[in-house]
Amino acid sequence: MRKLLAIVVVLLALAATAGAGGSKAPPDASYKKVSDLVPLPEFLPGMGTLYVQPATLPVGPFLAYDREGTLVSTIYMVPLEEMQQHNAFTGLAVGSDQVEKVDLSYNAGHPGVEAPHYHVTIWHVDPARAKVK
Repeated sequence: MRKLLAIVVVLLALAATAGAGGSKAPPDASYKKVSDLVPLPEFLPGMGTLYVQPATLPVGPFLAYDREGTLVSTIYMVPLEEMQQHNAFTGLAVGSDQVEKVDLSYNAGHPGVEAPHYHVTIWHVDPARAKVK
């Protein structure tokens, strides 16, 4: 019985850790839905539904939620010009302390961040499991 109880405790701890990245949308009231701020769809395939604190634009953080309303990533949109000027970006907030993977991708610009920039995506869940398609 003791052994079974120990196994159950370990499994519960593992399950809690596995779900740590997945807080539910919406985030606190200081974050606004990006689609309410700029002409973008509410759900962006590959990213999800994005929220941002307007004062942090253009860099963010943008909190990305999947189709089930689970936080799946934190995204920064760092302007190429600011990188070329060697500007430092320190003390940036993150949506969750759990990190599964980090992606860096170039973007030529879009509504809200028109200048060429890099998306730095910090995945809080395995991207293959995120319902962002």
